[in-house]
Amino acid sequence: LLKTHVQPERVLYVSSQNASTIFPAFANRLEYSKEGEKIVVTLHNLRRNDSDIYVCAGVVKNSSFLSVSRSGTMMLIKEAEHTDCRKSSWLIYGLIIVVMLLFSVLMCCTLYHVDIKKYFQNKTPNTVYEDMSYSFRQNILQR
Repeated sequence: LLKTHVQPERVLYVSSQNASTIFPAFANRLEYSKEGEKIVVTLHNLRRNDSDIYVCAGVVKNSSFLSVSRSGTMMLIKEAEHTDCRKSSWLIYGLIIVVMLLFSVLMCCTLYHVDIKKYFQNKTPNTVYEDMSYSFRQNILQR
C-alpha cells in the first residue's frame, strides 16, 4: 500500500509468505487482515498529512518494477472539532440540578403563601343548635 501524490511514501508491505512491514509513519495506527487474496487495511488516529491517494501495488519478483492496481482511493482528512464529552456532561448535570433546585424553591414559596390547612379541615356548618325537646319546653312554660 502506497501514498502516491501529496507526500509519496510506503504504508504497508505484505509478502507472499505473509511477512508484513508497517512503515514508521503508520506504526501503531494501522491494522490489516488478510483473507485469501483480499487484504483489509484500517487506519486509526488519522492526521491532516494522511490526506493523499492510496494505491495497492504489486512488486514483480527480482525486479524493482511496480504493478499498480486500479486508480486507488483518495482520502481527505479535515481537522475535526474536539469536544470533551466529560465537560459537556458535567454541564448538563449541573443544569439539571439547578432547574430542580429552582423548582423546589418555587414549590416551597407557593406552599408557604397558600394556607393548605384550610383545604384539608372539615368545615363546621354555620348553624345554631336548639334543644326543642318536650322536657325543656315544660320548664319554660312553668316559669
